[in-house]
Amino acid sequence: MSEKNRCYHVAVLPGDGIGPEVMEVTLPILEAAAAKSGAAFVFTEADVGGVAIDRHGEALPEKTRKVCEESEAILFGSVGGPKWESLPPERQPERAALLPLRKIFGLFANLRPVVVYPGLEEQSPLRRAAGMDLLVVRELIGGIYFGKPKCRKKDAAVDTSRYDVAEIERITDVAVTAARGRRKKITSVDKANVLATSVLWRETVSRVVPEEIELEHMYVDNAAMQLVLNPARFDVIVTENLFGDILSDLAASLPGSLGMLPSASLGKEKTLWGRFGMYEPAGGSAPDIAGKGLANPIAQILSGALMLRYSFGEESAARAIEEAVSRVIKKGCRTSDIAAAGKAISTREMGEEILNEVRR
Repeated sequence: MSEKNRCYHVAVLPGDGIGPEVMEVTLPILEAAAAKSGAAFVFTEADVGGVAIDRHGEALPEKTRKVCEESEAILFGSVGGPKWESLPPERQPERAALLPLRKIFGLFANLRPVVVYPGLEEQSPLRRAAGMDLLVVRELIGGIYFGKPKCRKKDAAVDTSRYDVAEIERITDVAVTAARGRRKKITSVDKANVLATSVLWRETVSRVVPEEIELEHMYVDNAAMQLVLNPARFDVIVTENLFGDILSDLAASLPGSLGMLPSASLGKEKTLWGRFGMYEPAGGSAPDIAGKGLANPIAQILSGALMLRYSFGEESAARAIEEAVSRVIKKGCRTSDIAAAGKAISTREMGEEILNEVRR
């Protein structure tokens, strides 16, 4: 495929709650950013989550799975809501859609950038979070969540944490690639003073990270403390599944709204330009505000920017979106989750503001 004819095929799964409305304002922004660098998209929409249960009887229909398999990336909205909470756990949208997608596509690396944008410092629960710009790289399909044996008896339970060298090498490679495009610093988080898996983790990371990247090792308890005391010290954090689950949620609280937080889950499969991945906001479906024009679309929009970067190698387009978001925030545009009382704009208005900035 020539540089002048780059056309990317993306499965678009808006899902439930606020998913469809934030997705609607995101797609034109992605098209505008890609067009500036000579690329284009083919978006194929499919049902997932609760809406798929209602229409097809299951959260991840075969048709949706096929659309994803025929695409080069998945742009995911959100799933779930009170309507489906009475279903058996294994049929509920979150468990019956998200987990199978991760398994089917081997989505082993979860990337969650956490940025406190200039102008939003007062939204953070920590004043010292000003200037924070870090990336958590979490191993997503190994460790204690998936290790065997796993069992429960009447008065005892067992969970097994397991990692092998190849699993640690591949997540470290993702962290190294990310660090090269940032400030070239990696903090590897483990518990090597207690856990055998962490000893192997530390040894492997030390071997894989090249000399051009600054590497430090940190115990997970200290990492949690440093995220509160001095979050701006971090660039890229790489860690295993359980620790990454906890630390990424801790870091996510610092910008002051989940509506600002994108994520990427990258897989084993490679595209012509990067890795196959699924891109989604860090927050949920927010059914209480769905359809009211109150949702913040920035997390969905920034997830699209991550897709441009990691699956398609469109760095300039990704940066164009991220810089547009920064400019819009700086000039005072706010949805209700990040606005002072009475000064909020709607979901659609926020999308239009960012689209206009991208086009400039």
